[in-house]
Amino acid sequence: MNANAQTLPAPGVPATGLAAIPLRRKLAALAGLAALVAIVVASLAWSRQPDYRVLFTNLSDKDGGAVIAALSQMNVPYRFAPGGAAILVPEDRVHDARLKLASQGLPRGGTVGFELMENQKFGVTQFQERLNFQRGLEGELARSIQSLAAVQNARVHLALPVQNGFLREQQKPSASVLLSLYPGRTLDRGQVAGIVHLVASSVPDLAPKQVSVIDQTGSLLSSDGESPANGLDASQLNYVRQLESGFTQRVLDIVEPIVGTGNVRAQVTADVDFTQSESTAEQYRPNQGGEPAAVRSQQVLESADASAAAQGIPGALSNQPPVPATAPVNGAAQPTAAAAAGRPGSAGGRREATTNYEVDKTVRVTRNATGTIRRLTAAIVVNHRRTVDESGKVTLAPLTPAELENVNALVRETIGFNRERGDSINVVNAPFTEIEAPKEPALAIWQQPENIALARDVGKQLGLLLLAVIVIFTLIRPALKALARPPAPAARVAERVDDPLQLPLPSGGAAAPPARQDEILKIARDNPAAVASVVRSWVGTEAKGA
Repeated sequence: MNANAQTLPAPGVPATGLAAIPLRRKLAALAGLAALVAIVVASLAWSRQPDYRVLFTNLSDKDGGAVIAALSQMNVPYRFAPGGAAILVPEDRVHDARLKLASQGLPRGGTVGFELMENQKFGVTQFQERLNFQRGLEGELARSIQSLAAVQNARVHLALPVQNGFLREQQKPSASVLLSLYPGRTLDRGQVAGIVHLVASSVPDLAPKQVSVIDQTGSLLSSDGESPANGLDASQLNYVRQLESGFTQRVLDIVEPIVGTGNVRAQVTADVDFTQSESTAEQYRPNQGGEPAAVRSQQVLESADASAAAQGIPGALSNQPPVPATAPVNGAAQPTAAAAAGRPGSAGGRREATTNYEVDKTVRVTRNATGTIRRLTAAIVVNHRRTVDESGKVTLAPLTPAELENVNALVRETIGFNRERGDSINVVNAPFTEIEAPKEPALAIWQQPENIALARDVGKQLGLLLLAVIVIFTLIRPALKALARPPAPAARVAERVDDPLQLPLPSGGAAAPPARQDEILKIARDNPAAVASVVRSWVGTEAKGA
């Protein structure tokens, strides 16, 4: 036997290693490896998938299409919420996408503003230019109103008459605003007034009274500022509510420390007078009697006749001055000049005196205050006193008459009780009926939303892991077991052919050890076909060597 000759697999000897694995097992193992790699990649991609958040909601079809086109240009992935009511983008790109879309003027909200003036065509008429300006102004006002938190959508209609050169024929502009509010939202009087003044301040010569604001139900929200002919307006009703709630809170604050928190109920009703009245009175005081009167004006006219001869009895009386004049209201009437001239000893001539005095007059204008309280009524219910004995038994006992009187006195002083006004107070001591509110059944642990979301995420990962285990045990593991399986007896005999120490040489070499001979005999008895094949391979090898 040539020791240097390469030993080749004998014909009919089973192959070993990868060659011993059937083709079907090899294909299954390759498919299993590919499936395992795909599962690992899917698990990593699933774990790195970003959470999507709302970018915009309730967009019109036109705005939605423009936003989707812009997101596609920015390479921002997007999704639609169930029902298509919202557009979702990855959480880490929400604010960036909003800022970029806002720079492009998206979403436009279905209204057109002053950007309409930027697309003016050449040759537009004056009427078209004025109409485009009006449309742009309406759109800008609608956008401003939509910025309010409670307003979902707004439309503004402006009536701008064409002005001419005749002042008497010029008409004043007017406006109407239609609001669509979010469900459950309302506007208070101050917000409605703000909308009215916003529109009125944006249009020249538009008075706030000429602006009408209605909601989606057709209810008129604005008013002209005048009180209604019958009933109370919103501000008056609000004042009454605030007044009654203030009195009620006062009663609770003063009584609860005595009977305990939650053991008193109070209601105060106020009858408020909003009547507006004004009265004017003029009073004239009587003559002052001996008091001097205020002189407004005085006129004295005197004339003397030089040709007249002296008359009367000469003496000292004819040389004295006339008596001072006195007012008719204070004394006797002043003698006239003619009477003085007719007196004995008076010189010829004429004297007239006219005096005007101030008339005392008082004018009073009285305006009654509005919002005055005409009557107050208070109803207070106090719970029985609750005591707990040593055994834990709860006992309810009514208050004593002295305690009720103390409560009544405190309430009178708190609300400013006025008997002349007709106020009334009624304090009742009665046990409260305790009604336990029905408790909502606690959700089971598998019905809680956070647990459902956690189970969904964990279930995804476990599903991928289970799928990987199935692939390993059904496709890959059988191939590995076939690869690690020991060779068949015939294969072991064939392997020993290459080792001269394993089998005796046919040409008369040294015999194998006894233990090895016993093993060879056992193999020959168990598998004679394999031994015959080995012998044939020996014979063929020696023939080729010879």
